[in-house]
Amino acid sequence: MKKEYDFSSGERGKFYRPDAELNIPVYLEPDVARVFHSSAAVNDALRSFLRISATTRRLTKPASVRRPRPQR
Repeated sequence: MKKEYDFSSGERGKFYRPDAELNIPVYLEPDVARVFHSSAAVNDALRSFLRISATTRRLTKPASVRRPRPQR
């Protein structure tokens, strides 16, 4: 930061809002954007994926990790 900046009369946290919502932009690749023409369509598809994912997770058990046996 440059030395000529003077913050002596600044007010700390002037624009801080703890209840503010953050909306992060998401950029789609062109091939995906051709299929989903609106943010509502993308949100619907993602919600469907999350529902299917949650259902599938309950139906299957995680694969057990196979550890190699020690050499004798």
